Amino acid sequence: MPVMTAALVLLAFVMPLATDMYLPAFPQMTGDLHTDASGVQLTLTAFLIGMGLGQLVLGPLSDRFGRRAPILIGGLACVLATAFCALAPSLGWLVVLRFLQGFSGAAGVVVGRAVISDVAKGDKAARLLGVLMTLMGIAPVIAPVVGGAVIEAGDWRDVFWVLSAASLLALAAAAFAVPESLPPERRHRGGVAATARAAREVLGNRAYLGHTLCFGMALAVLFCYLGGASFLFQNLLGLSVGRTSAAFASVGVVSVLAGLAVTKLVGRFSPTALLRAGLGVMTACSAALCALALADRLNLVVVLVLLYAAFAGISLVSINAAALALERVPEAAGTGSALLGTVQSLLSAVAAPLVGLGGAHTAVPMFTGMTVAALLAVAALRLTGTAARRAS
Repeated sequence: MPVMTAALVLLAFVMPLATDMYLPAFPQMTGDLHTDASGVQLTLTAFLIGMGLGQLVLGPLSDRFGRRAPILIGGLACVLATAFCALAPSLGWLVVLRFLQGFSGAAGVVVGRAVISDVAKGDKAARLLGVLMTLMGIAPVIAPVVGGAVIEAGDWRDVFWVLSAASLLALAAAAFAVPESLPPERRHRGGVAATARAAREVLGNRAYLGHTLCFGMALAVLFCYLGGASFLFQNLLGLSVGRTSAAFASVGVVSVLAGLAVTKLVGRFSPTALLRAGLGVMTACSAALCALALADRLNLVVVLVLLYAAFAGISLVSINAAALALERVPEAAGTGSALLGTVQSLLSAVAAPLVGLGGAHTAVPMFTGMTVAALLAVAALRLTGTAARRAS
């Protein structure tokens, strides 16, 4: 089990690396590809769209054909697409290849979660998902730093060669360490119609839907922060670019440590109890930050302390909500994992740009968005209670 978990972590680790590692190269890429900032940004958008669609397609396919085939075929395609990104002759080709990279690489994320759901239940599943998601959380912290070092030593194309090597390593680990976890008798047959039917059945499970929306809203809180944090630290709190990076990193480190702490708590407390505790902390801290912003009383130390606590709450919610959601649909874990990831991506994609509506010199939209998303997560959990009462 530890070896398999390590292989799944490697598979999932590549996607956040591919998202963030080349960001420091954007200015260089505009000149090399004869485009502007919005053109280069399109390569990131294409990647995220590909990853979202890939989860929707590859998750259900893993319910039909088993887990290993999508992981291995998707992994190989990701290695090739990433290598071709390094050779892309134009912006148009890079956009297409980034879409393919995201689509194929989604297999490691979505099928990896399904594998965990196949081999573990309850506290054990929550603990394994906690390890997976916590270690994935390290990637956004280190990716820009590593990418910057690679770019200084070479250029932006070298970032994709490094990512291609990382993808190949993850593929090799999966080939040797991730067994087939879905026996033939538990697989779905019937093609597209059966896949659509499985998706309808999964979405019709109110307990699954409630935990999934709770998970997605917790991640929306995170993306509200990511969308406005640079403006908060630099424009409102007066930090330099270097100190802003340090503040980003400190919040990321706290998030990782909180995730590790959650894995230790699972087993001592039920996943539902941990989820409720996380919702309380996340909502209270978001509301406190919103009140400070409205009163124009933002202070660096207070803001960081409240953000640290809020991120601990996000870790409690996201890890346990994901485990509880997938536990509700063991007969279609691949489809459940796909929809879980897609809901997360859609809610996060909507949340991030909204925080900029008030301009670059106010944190009110950012912290209001965090508070609203946290309250919606609380409301989503009530949906699972309704389902439980009806079942009884």
